[in-house]
Amino acid sequence: MIYLKKSDYDKIVEHAKKNLPEEACGLLGGTKNGDEKTVEKVYLLTNIDHTNEHFSMDPKEQLAAVKDMRANGLELLGNWHSHPESPSRPSEEDKRLAYDPTVNYLILSLMDAEPVLRAFVIDKDRNVTVEEITVTE
Repeated sequence: MIYLKKSDYDKIVEHAKKNLPEEACGLLGGTKNGDEKTVEKVYLLTNIDHTNEHFSMDPKEQLAAVKDMRANGLELLGNWHSHPESPSRPSEEDKRLAYDPTVNYLILSLMDAEPVLRAFVIDKDRNVTVEEITVTE
């Protein structure tokens, strides 16, 4: 279970819409308590690929985000990216590039009028499991 504040959800959606037609991306920092993960901070990063089909996070921004997490006692919970024109599910490329089976991969689909955010765990064999997201006030 992932807990995400409504304000952080809105921040992700706004960043993704602002970057259309390209994919947007970022990192999630927070805390873990057993199977419960609470997002404490959303990091909005630059997609240096500048395309609507895949993303690469700006390495300098990524390093700064990880340093900020460490400085604030947060763990890397995962990353997120948008799918401007496809459903909220990992593509074959997303599965291939999922190197860490201990984090979540959140995908925001903007293909319909209402955005859809879903979370996944992708294991080392590229098996995908859906993880529930609860948006809190």
